[in-house]
Amino acid sequence: MTIQLAKYSFFLALGYWLYQFTQNSFDTFGIQFRFLTHWGISLAMIVHFMNWRRRLAGLPESYHAFNAAVVILNILVVFLYWRLYFIDPALVNGDKIPVWHQEYYMHILGPLLLFIDAVWYNRAFRGFIKGCFATICLCLIYIIWLEVIVRPLNSVPVGDVTAGLPYPFLNDMDWGGRQSFYMTTTGTGIFAFIICWVIGIVSDRFRTG
Repeated sequence: MTIQLAKYSFFLALGYWLYQFTQNSFDTFGIQFRFLTHWGISLAMIVHFMNWRRRLAGLPESYHAFNAAVVILNILVVFLYWRLYFIDPALVNGDKIPVWHQEYYMHILGPLLLFIDAVWYNRAFRGFIKGCFATICLCLIYIIWLEVIVRPLNSVPVGDVTAGLPYPFLNDMDWGGRQSFYMTTTGTGIFAFIICWVIGIVSDRFRTG
């Protein structure tokens, strides 16, 4: 069961990862990798492949901190996307309407499959300090990618304050506002990690009890 879950999750993630190249314009630097959602699916694909390959070889579960951090990144994708979507879809999608199956896979099903595998089979949340540190590092890497590379090298979308950041609402914020948003989002990721860590402890006790 664990091998099949990792296998089918990997091929599903790979299919949607490749599908993104047919849905995005190549006239912006970073193409779809400007978006947190695509970071989420790219890293999830790597995690599923590592789990599948390791289980086929009969090796013990490993890479717990990385696995946990990728789960939290995908949870942030779900939280941020739907929170902003229900305020105004244009805040995250701009004038582009994603295909329905793409939207629900990348913002519901994909993260859910990753979470189930990480908590129940990989038991990725067993190491609190390393996992939490890896989560913070992923958040910081994405923020640096946006502010240092993506924003200066793109001229769209254009907001009230700046331009080039992939999400329209970010371009309406000054640097102080974006800093506050990034810190709040990272804090939300840490809070989500703590919840997943507790769920992992409960699932371990349920498994052994």
